[in-house]
This record gives sequence, C-alpha cells and structure tokens, in this order.
Amino acid sequence: MFTPLHRPAAFVVAGAAATAIFAGSGAPSPIYPLYQQLWHFSPSTLTLIFAVYVFALLLALLTVGSLSDHIGRRPVAVSGLLLLAVSMALFIDAHGTGGLMAARIVQGLATGATMGAISALIVDRQATPRTGSVVTSSAPVAGIALGSAFAGALVQWAPAPRLLVYWVLLIAYVALALLLVRIPDAPRAADAGRPSVWRTLRPSVGVPAALRATFLAAVPMLCATWALGGLYLSLGSSVVARILGVQNHFVAGLVVATNFAAGAVGAALVSKLPQHRREVLGFLTLGGGLALTIAAVLVESLPLYVVGAAIGGLGFGSSFLLILSGFAVRTEPEHRSQVFSATYIVSYVAFSIPAVVAGFASQSFGLRPTVLVYAAVVLALVPLAAGLARRTHLAGVGAERTVTVDAGPVPVAACSCDVAPSTD
Repeated sequence: MFTPLHRPAAFVVAGAAATAIFAGSGAPSPIYPLYQQLWHFSPSTLTLIFAVYVFALLLALLTVGSLSDHIGRRPVAVSGLLLLAVSMALFIDAHGTGGLMAARIVQGLATGATMGAISALIVDRQATPRTGSVVTSSAPVAGIALGSAFAGALVQWAPAPRLLVYWVLLIAYVALALLLVRIPDAPRAADAGRPSVWRTLRPSVGVPAALRATFLAAVPMLCATWALGGLYLSLGSSVVARILGVQNHFVAGLVVATNFAAGAVGAALVSKLPQHRREVLGFLTLGGGLALTIAAVLVESLPLYVVGAAIGGLGFGSSFLLILSGFAVRTEPEHRSQVFSATYIVSYVAFSIPAVVAGFASQSFGLRPTVLVYAAVVLALVPLAAGLARRTHLAGVGAERTVTVDAGPVPVAACSCDVAPSTD
C-alpha cells in the first residue's frame, strides 16, 4: 500500500518528527500571557497547567516509554503523533483553563509515549554514529527554539494568534504520521527472557545492569543541563519582560530561544572534536553561561543575558551529546527505547520540578532572588557532574560496535522537552 522509505529518507523523517514534537512543547509558552489576559487566571494556575503536562508525560514514560522495544517503533511513533494532533485540536477548542489543562494532559501523554520510540528509530536508521547522536541530542533544543520563536512571531503579528500555531502543528503531525507509516520496522531480537508487553506497561523505570554505573554517573550532568533549560524557560520570559524591559513578544521569544538554538549548534559542532576537548568545552560553557546569566540579572543587561544564554546553550548541547553518545555505544538495540525513556524521565524531573518550585517561589520571594538562587544551585552541580563524567569515561571512547539493522551493518551510537510557563 505504501512504498517503504529508504534508510536516508527514513532517518530524515524520524529527525523531523523528533523536532516537531519538541516544537509543539515549546509553542504554548509565548501564548500564555494571552490566555491570562483572556481568562484572568493567576500565576499559580499557570504553573499548575505546566505541572499537569509534566505529570502526564512522566506517567507515559513510566508505562509505555519502552513499549516500542516489544511491538516495534512504527506503531508507537505513529500513534503518538496522531495523539499529538488530537492535543492540538484540544488547544484550538479550549475556552478556559479546563480546556487548556485537558490539552496539556493529552499532549504530555502523547509526548511521553512517543519520545523513546522516535529516538530509538533515529538510532536504528542512522548512517554513522555521529549523525545519530547529533540528531537525538539536538532535536529537543532545536525544536523548542523553533516552536518558541515561531509561536512568538505569530502572537506578535499574525491573525488568530491563539490558534494558528496549533493548526500548523496539527497538520505537521498528521503528515509526519503518514510518512512514518512508510518506515519499515527493524527486526527485533527474540522475545525469550524478556518481560511480557503487559508487564512492561506497569509503571517502572530502569536500565540494563551493564549500563547502570554509567547511567548513575550521568545523572548530575542530566540534572545540570536540563535544570539550565528549565531556568531559561520557566523564568526566562519574566526576566526578559520585567527585569530587562523587553515588551515585544517576538523579541522575547527570540531571547528565550537563543539558549536552545545555541544548544543545537553546540551538539553539531562538538561532535567533530576530540573527546577530551568535547568534555572540557561542554562543562566550561555550561558553567560560564550560568555565571554570565547571574551577572546579567544583577546588572540588568539584555546583551549580557543573551550572551549568557547562548554560551549556556552551547554547554547544554555539547554535554547532552556527551551523555547520549556514551549511552548509545553501550546499549543493545532491544533496550534502546528503555534507556532513552529512563534518560527522559531524569531529564524531565530535573527540568520540571525546579521550574514549578521557582514559579511559586517567585510569587513569594520575588523574581530576581528566585532566578539568582536557581542559577547558583545549578552552577554548583557543574563541577560534580564534570568529575563523575571524567571518572567514568562517560562517552565510551573506543566502545563503538556494529549491529545489523535492516539492510546492512550500522555502527551504534546515539532525546524531549516542554516549555514551562512564565509566571509574568
């Protein structure tokens, strides 16, 4: 019925799907102020809207996150994209906070269900270890940057600013689902010794025993990188508007997107560097970006804040690439979705819980003190993360191996994110 896509085209479609998922996660952020003006709800309600999204996403990761390891990548990825299209329709039809929460819950469930399958599909179809790990590490940050900037432009200048971006995404998700139907699933290992599908659906999280030491060593780095993203996205819009004085929605969206666009660039650039330089660059830029952000908030400097966001984004992208490439060279194909889902769980917890806490704290203690404390805590994680990464040789230099996937041998190598609302 459908002509199968060849490996290069399948890889491109999978990468585009991953980027689109994260673009949808980032799109509501510039629209939140319009919702507040229209429906007159409090900043705490806005924080709750973000929290229900994260809860639904984590629930999906804990239950169906590794399902594609059992039934195949394609059915999980296609179903997830169609459910994302349904969530866009709910955004379009929302007429109050109840409708907005319903849309966010469905979007969170769909995103969590799709993350592991799409990432595993990218690795299954990669041509080289470098291309697979670059795409899986840059898709989250590139998608969030694209979604935030695009939605900000529509809010500022386009008609129907609350609706148009959701129509665009709905069409994109349906189109990508139709393309994914044309990607044949890679052969899976025999099911002997594996838990049944129904056991897999019970809430759980874990990684293969051989990877546990490496995974635990990567947790501080995952927390530092994703908490950094949470800083810019949970409080970034409020910082830009209330501390730095930017009122244009598009400009504000670009400033917030700078961190994530730089992350995508960083992942692509550092993949060509020698391993020891990649580690040094990642941690120096991660810490340097945070330090500059703290300075920018203290002196109320927009240019310094943009520079700090860009440098921090480079650290985000390069550090995340370091983690994913280390996991990929140590993970067998039948465990890829499980490992990616566990990675996303840690990432989203680090991204969301501090963001929610910061949203409430900013109402009680003020925006500036909250931002400074948040940034200082994340900055303190960087030396710990760097030490553990170097001690365990996280990236697994020289550990590449080859597996047979579909039509030929493919070297193994090898990720998702929502924008926390501003409480402005």
